[in-house]
Amino acid sequence: MADEKETKKELAHEYDASQIQVLEGLEAVRKRPGMYIGTTTSQGLHHLVWEIVDNGIDEALAGFATKITVTVEKDNSITVTDDGRGIPVDIQQKTGKPALETVFTILHAGGKFGGGGYKVSGGLHGVGASVVNALSKELDVSVTRDGKVYYMDFERGRVKTPMKAIEDVSEDLHGTKVHFVPDPDIFRETTIYDIKILLTRLRELAFLNKGLRIIVRDLRPDEPTEEDFLYEGGIKHYVEYLDKNKSVLFDEPIYVEGIENGITVEVAIQYTDDYHSDLLTFTNNIHTYEGGTHEEGFKRALTRVINDYARKNNLLKDNDDNLSGEDVREGTTAVVSIKHPDPQFEGQTKTKLGNSDARTATDRIFSDHFSKVLMENPSIARKIVDRGILASKARSAAKRAREVTRKKSGLEISNLPGKLADNTSKDPEISELFIVEGDSAGGSAKQGRSRITQAILPIRGKILNVEKATMDKILANEEIRSLFTAMGTGFGDDFDLEKIHYHKLIIMTDADVDGAHIQTLLLTLIYRYMRPLVDAGFVYIAQPPLYQVRQGKMQKYIDSDEELTAFLGQLQPSPKPVIQRYKGLGEMDAEQLWETTMNPDNRRLLRVESQDAAEANDVFSMLMGDKVEPRREFIEDNAVFVENLDI
Repeated sequence: MADEKETKKELAHEYDASQIQVLEGLEAVRKRPGMYIGTTTSQGLHHLVWEIVDNGIDEALAGFATKITVTVEKDNSITVTDDGRGIPVDIQQKTGKPALETVFTILHAGGKFGGGGYKVSGGLHGVGASVVNALSKELDVSVTRDGKVYYMDFERGRVKTPMKAIEDVSEDLHGTKVHFVPDPDIFRETTIYDIKILLTRLRELAFLNKGLRIIVRDLRPDEPTEEDFLYEGGIKHYVEYLDKNKSVLFDEPIYVEGIENGITVEVAIQYTDDYHSDLLTFTNNIHTYEGGTHEEGFKRALTRVINDYARKNNLLKDNDDNLSGEDVREGTTAVVSIKHPDPQFEGQTKTKLGNSDARTATDRIFSDHFSKVLMENPSIARKIVDRGILASKARSAAKRAREVTRKKSGLEISNLPGKLADNTSKDPEISELFIVEGDSAGGSAKQGRSRITQAILPIRGKILNVEKATMDKILANEEIRSLFTAMGTGFGDDFDLEKIHYHKLIIMTDADVDGAHIQTLLLTLIYRYMRPLVDAGFVYIAQPPLYQVRQGKMQKYIDSDEELTAFLGQLQPSPKPVIQRYKGLGEMDAEQLWETTMNPDNRRLLRVESQDAAEANDVFSMLMGDKVEPRREFIEDNAVFVENLDI
């Protein structure tokens, strides 16, 4: 014991200033890249592009750039050009180096911090060019301004070629071109850019910055691509894009724009015949997934203005209750985009706006303009109010069903025949809920599960398509009520992730067309009414095998016909292998189901992710909505990929 105390004393004395490591320049970024770009997975890889593009967006917001071009080169490197003013090249006073070098080699150097370069700037982290430089194997930059082209390049953040003028050009030419190669030592998972991710975000940026042209080119040989995004209508066109597979109530979205106290507010809203609402909010081009004060201001104004109009025009009687926020938002597709000179973000992912002045500005600007629209367009106003009144009546019916659902506890459900078989642990972090198709599969799952961590909720057949149903009909569906209650979170506007019972919600259906349909119905329900589960990464799809192959004492589970053919080709001819094809989960006994699909040591789960809310919304509306033609086109286009269809 004495020796242990002496050792601790020695270690305490050794811990002095000499052991405090100071990382010079961009070494800190390379040492801890996750602190600067969040992750070194594919998401972080694409974040490099967003940081450089954001610099061009800032030039556009300041009124100096009209076009940005993003190119994926043949070698998978990235080139971003803009026609802004060009990064300054004169000597920066504090560093004694050219401003161009300073921007790319010193953290937090740029025109966004002092307030003089840009009134408003985008970028979630604002770490910018220096971090991209630090995490690139190679980076070179060309700046055109003041009649010359200036060039310099870098290697893993360090200057390779000092800045020099390489060409004389017209005084009218200006802009910046950045080319970089992501460092495979940093991005070990992948350095391959996904053109779909690039197109989705860059299209969104074009919507959010009306009049800005964004060109995307993929020069890689497999699938050369070129897209040209230019939306003079901005977020008004964005709403039209979101609603392209829906039936709308009037010809074009209502669009509102204004400025108050330096805050620019844009709102576009359209009503559809859907029963849910889709609201996307942005601050300085950042998607504020968790909402915030601008969202609160919009919702408050929408509810107040519609009720005021309905009262003044006797569309609501004296003894009628006011329409709720939920009523007036039913069927809406809306985009709220503000530009704030000093945004303050909060929330778990730093994507919730906290500025109180944003609430006031959004409320005032939207309510002033929206009330004028209603007064000047009585036919549109009447459709909106009637839509809200119908929603209110459905809400009243749903309220009764909701109260019944709230009263039921998980214990009561478990006592119902064929319903929830709960796990014994009450720790949500280790608890899993399997939604299992069919009674026989549900029985096997209950017998084969780990009772401590795994709960089983069997469902019979196909649940209700919530895309086409009112809330009272949704809550009348026993299977849906069981899921809502079992999860403990509530649903819709009442959803509370803090009350969750299970950190894994696993959909386990047969590997056939019916099973895929049930998956889609369940995912539609979860996405529309329990969306935070998806955002938190709590939703999974089980991957049961298609075949079992036995030869003597050897047995192997196989996932596809191709894998089966390849595996059989490797086997010795004798004895003859026995092949069993599973048509459904119900054909597996409890031991097989556990071993193949439920055992954490062997199973494979697909996590359901929705990085792009707009695309997910579009897919669900198209697959589950009323319009037949878009669905037919989607099936025809994707039939060849049906085994790996990503919903």
